[in-house]
Amino acid sequence: MQFLEKLKPLGLLALRVALGASFLFHGYPKISDPARWLKAFPGFGFPSYFAYVSGLLEVFGGGLLILGLFTRGAASLLAIEMGLVLGRTKIPVVGIYAFGQYELPLLLGAMALAVATTGAGAISIDAFTFESGRKSPKKSKKKD
Repeated sequence: MQFLEKLKPLGLLALRVALGASFLFHGYPKISDPARWLKAFPGFGFPSYFAYVSGLLEVFGGGLLILGLFTRGAASLLAIEMGLVLGRTKIPVVGIYAFGQYELPLLLGAMALAVATTGAGAISIDAFTFESGRKSPKKSKKKD
């Protein structure tokens, strides 16, 4: 399975790009049509200004994920957001057994958590800036 280990950076890139594009797709309407979302968010149990917070987080966080810049922070914030969506809006309304109703936020949250815990990977801006100084500790060879 050494072949699959060599594809890990490509897999993380695909995960980041798909996740970032999805967040961009769902966040852009909150910024482009704020009047609709300012009315909708109080119905979800959040203050109306959370429409701006959510839209900005999803658009800029999704863009950062695609670039692979500040990946762990952006993914952590997006995972928290999806946790709030699940816990405050989706599952209390539809119940735990209506999986199809909350499947998307669950998947997006799980993907964001996976990216937050694994990092951006080798094909990212983070790899060249922040993680370049972090080398794995090498085992020292003792001479007898």
